[in-house]
Amino acid sequence: MVKERKSFTCQNCGANTAKWMGQCETCSEWNTITEEAQREHLPKGLSGGRGGRKINFTSLKGANKSPPRISTGLMELDRVCGGGLVPGSTVLVGGDPGIGKSTILLQACGDLAINGSVVTYITGEEAIDQIRLRAKRLKLDKQPVMLATATNVRDIIASLDRERSPDVVVIDSIQTMYADTIDSAPGTITQVRTCSHELIRLAKQKGFVLFLVGHVTKEGTLAGPRVLEHMVDTVMYFEGDRGHQFRILRAVKNRYGPTDEIGVFEMTGLGLREVDSPSALFLAERRGNVSGCCVFAGIEGSRPVLLEIQALVAASNLGTPRRAVVGWDSGRMNMVIAVLEARGGLAFGGHDIYLNVAGGLKIHEPAADLAVATALISALNDEPVPANAVVFGEIGLSGEVRTVAQAELRLKEAKKMGFETAWIPRAARSGQLNRANSAEKNSAGNTSPTIGTHKRDLNNLNSIKGAPPAQNMAIQNMGHVQDVIEKFAGTNPGLQRDRN
Repeated sequence: MVKERKSFTCQNCGANTAKWMGQCETCSEWNTITEEAQREHLPKGLSGGRGGRKINFTSLKGANKSPPRISTGLMELDRVCGGGLVPGSTVLVGGDPGIGKSTILLQACGDLAINGSVVTYITGEEAIDQIRLRAKRLKLDKQPVMLATATNVRDIIASLDRERSPDVVVIDSIQTMYADTIDSAPGTITQVRTCSHELIRLAKQKGFVLFLVGHVTKEGTLAGPRVLEHMVDTVMYFEGDRGHQFRILRAVKNRYGPTDEIGVFEMTGLGLREVDSPSALFLAERRGNVSGCCVFAGIEGSRPVLLEIQALVAASNLGTPRRAVVGWDSGRMNMVIAVLEARGGLAFGGHDIYLNVAGGLKIHEPAADLAVATALISALNDEPVPANAVVFGEIGLSGEVRTVAQAELRLKEAKKMGFETAWIPRAARSGQLNRANSAEKNSAGNTSPTIGTHKRDLNNLNSIKGAPPAQNMAIQNMGHVQDVIEKFAGTNPGLQRDRN
């Protein structure tokens, strides 16, 4: 017996209410509650329905081997996925409109089809001719990829539920799909949850890889509550600024690989091009001998990345000076400024402060504290940081510089890019440098293909242009923020030298 039940659901947080309200009591958002009709299946008979069916248990130590991963043909995408696609898994790809979600999936579909995989691309946003035009621009129009336009999830499941199912299925996008058993518009929470559940269930049953494209809100999160992210196996965000040619594919959830792994791409007229050496491209347009610029050795996932942090400190005529941050946490920058004022005796109160991470990459690790502090001190003193120096370290509230993880990997990358000096926490012993030097010797002779591929992007290099790996890297230990201040005290005797 089926009974229809009316409910009111918030499209922002997923809370259910008995009646319509202008403001959600859970998330305090306005005009997000919509009416949805749900079909409730009542139990049959007085016994509460038929009894359950016994399930079969399998030992953890199974005799069958797991199926091998499927390579997408894009090394950066394989890296983010943890080494390739796992059959039966579901991958959710989110990002701003026009960032390149459909482009990278279409490129991956083309490479998969060339390698023998059966690929189906189902779209609810574009016509078949529009997809063919984009494929022709990307020079993928000859690839054997099956295309379809559909929005009814029941029709999609009926088409995929056959004896020879595809190896990879792309749904672009999940917000356009609907189930005719749900009396609500496509894109609502109930529709997205129901359609995703049915598609994921079929993918697990048939063993094909399912890609779901998801829309994001103006805050940069996936539209609707996080229930969809809990249902899938992998969640990827496509980051980047339209003013930059770089695109960052970041894994925030991965059941079959590491999280926070990134893949770096360059947007070109022929689609997305992989970047094997992100450090070379992020430092390609770097200028030397400019105050407020500092090179930070960071870790994104499992790979080291060198980035330039830029700071600008200017006198302010406003009662409340401006604080603007791009690519880093603004609260973290305010903390670093407070430590420099309280523990280092510097005065930033009457200055506007602007901080930018060049290249469009967003930094999330606290190891950038020391590099940010160095850039701020350099900008305040109008004295450039040595062009061959790389900086990393975490700053505590008492002004101490704390050690960070994977210091050897950071030093190895800096040494490979030709940097000769490293400002690192005092707790990072010289043994880490020795291990980095020995690792560099073992990998000598291996050149990055990106440097040869992107010669036009490396023509403006100053400190690293044509620079061979540094033979001996000088380590300068920083135990307190005062140690960094003393680096610039020679040109400005007014900088405080005594620690508080």
